[in-house]
Amino acid sequence: MNTETNVLVLENLTVGFDGFKAIDALNLNVRKNELRVIIGPNGAGKTTLLDLICGKTKATGGSIKFNDKEMLGAAEHEIVRAGIGRKFQTPSIYENLSVFKNLEVSYPSGRSVFGALAFQCTPEIKHRIDAIADEIGLADFLAVDAVQLSHGQKQWLEIGMLLMQEPDLLMLDEPIAGMSVRERELTAALLNRICKGRSMIVIEHDMEFVKKIADKVTVMHQGKILAEGSMDQVQADERVIEVYLGH
Repeated sequence: MNTETNVLVLENLTVGFDGFKAIDALNLNVRKNELRVIIGPNGAGKTTLLDLICGKTKATGGSIKFNDKEMLGAAEHEIVRAGIGRKFQTPSIYENLSVFKNLEVSYPSGRSVFGALAFQCTPEIKHRIDAIADEIGLADFLAVDAVQLSHGQKQWLEIGMLLMQEPDLLMLDEPIAGMSVRERELTAALLNRICKGRSMIVIEHDMEFVKKIADKVTVMHQGKILAEGSMDQVQADERVIEVYLGH
């Protein structure tokens, strides 16, 4: 494979807890502008993998290269600055602030203490907030406090807060958990829109949703990669049916 087109390259990535290997010599490549979905049974190591990539958990071995730069051992804030954005399962938004303010404080120069003190919402930043609010379907909610949003809208707001940082790689952990059918449809459309110009890794259990968004599907099992390919290829794989889809 031509490595120039890979934004993320994991080689022999390993992490163990008390002798148990949660991630076991895992190799994974994510290409530029690719929307990769990771599926697998509970305990397969999916969330741990995202924790390793964003620096929340330290690997015990292997390599994490992002845009050809080694990230293993880098601090979480350095990884964010390098261009990796991570959304957790529960939305972490500022519920007492308006949608506009949530997006504003996510702008890179507004995030540090000193940055916040000197922060001015320039016309350029306001234009960016308006564009992202439009992209995440919250253009009519800019003045609304985040606490008043529906569950799905809160998830979209957090995605918008990550987009304010212009990440090259966006990682989402079960983004449609708890959403209504309509919100799931809108989220699929949203992810298909925002993956233009950036790479994405999505962990998800809902197979219908995965079909709507995935360029490529990776199946994890016991800290390793069991299978990779299109959704159709993965669903037809006997090993995948045995350990995951059959349950």
